This record gives sequence, C-alpha cells and structure tokens, in this order.
Amino acid sequence: MKAFEFFDHTADVGIRAYGKTLEEAFSNAALGVFEIITDTSKVEQKEQREIYINSYDLENLLYKWIEELLYYYDTELMLFSRFDIMIDTDNMILEGIAWGERFDEKKHERRTVVKAMTYHQMSIEKIDDMYIITFVVDI
Repeated sequence: MKAFEFFDHTADVGIRAYGKTLEEAFSNAALGVFEIITDTSKVEQKEQREIYINSYDLENLLYKWIEELLYYYDTELMLFSRFDIMIDTDNMILEGIAWGERFDEKKHERRTVVKAMTYHQMSIEKIDDMYIITFVVDI
C-alpha cells in the first residue's frame, strides 16, 4: 500500500493519503505535506514535538493537525518524517509526537514552500478496510 500520492490542482498541490487506521492516514497526510517541502527520506528523527489538538469534527482535526506541523516549520524550520499519533474520535482529540530535525541546506533539498492547509476538496473516507484522506495545500 502506498502512503500517499499527489494529484493535479490548478495552482496548489493535492494530496491523497492512505492508511489502515485513521492514525496511519493522518500520519501519511503529514508525510505527504513534508514531501512537498523536501525529501523526507533525508530527515532524521533527532528532535520531537508533542502535539495536542481538539476539534469539533474530523475535517477540522485534520486541518489543525497539518497547520500545527506547518507552524513548527514556519517558526523553527522543523522538518518532520515520522508521526506517532492517537485519535479519540468520540472527543475529537489528537495526541501525538512528530519527529524530525531542523532544515539544513547542506543536507535537505529545498522544494516548494507549503503556505497553508485548506479545506478545498477535503474528504476523509473509510472504504472497506482503508482510510482515504484527500485535501489541498496552498503553495
């Protein structure tokens, strides 16, 4: 199973992420975002950031999840390549840890800057035993 894929969008980048669990799909969605920014295979798991988000529905939880990770990139130049999260769908809470390291121009390729998460074309579906998350980020 592939973790994520990109799809064409007029001015931005669309991401479709997959997972056997909701947590895996959210993790793969985040990985897809950081793959737009750099080659995540070169991002070592040297530092971690604890994440706690509460929301009113799954779509808003996804939005806040990606925005929180982008906040760390914008303020600390943190790149992430691993995510361990737990989602409580009854209370709409996401708790987890994102691992990565700060951008180093000698080591990390500069690709495209992701400005923001959007609600455009966002969907979170469970089809058979697979979660599929679709969304667009502003570049």
